[in-house]
Amino acid sequence: MPQEAQVTWLTQEAFDRLSAELENLSVEGRGEIAKKIEAAREEGDLKENGGYHAAKEEQGKIEARIRQLTQLLRTAEVGHAPTSSDTVQLGTVITATIAGDESQFLIGNREIAGDSDLDVYSEQSPLGQSILGLAVGAKTSYVAPNGREIAVEVLRVDPYTGQ
Repeated sequence: MPQEAQVTWLTQEAFDRLSAELENLSVEGRGEIAKKIEAAREEGDLKENGGYHAAKEEQGKIEARIRQLTQLLRTAEVGHAPTSSDTVQLGTVITATIAGDESQFLIGNREIAGDSDLDVYSEQSPLGQSILGLAVGAKTSYVAPNGREIAVEVLRVDPYTGQ
């Protein structure tokens, strides 16, 4: 039985940014790396050709990112970030006390945050699953991968504004 593709929620801005990155990598990125590989091949012996091996490694990274973006965009559900909310939803920035320490993070896919320094937790993560749908002031706990139960209190929920 084939495994169902997991749907990923993205903002329109994130979807557009990732689509542009995919287009750039697929056309310009592949073209540039092909030129580097060809130039390195012309230098002779491939076994000891550092430029050739570096270009092939870069090609592998580009192809992996193309596969990642293609899958992500194929399964993306595009929507708008909530404009206001008193409950934890996809695309909201949460301020919470986790195991006694205050933390701020985004619920959703890492790609939504782009270059932001904001921590991101997937809605499928243990933390994400435990707080999705909770209201400000709600307390819960989740079991970490190491088996430890971690207490969480939702202190604040803000819409993600892209910063």
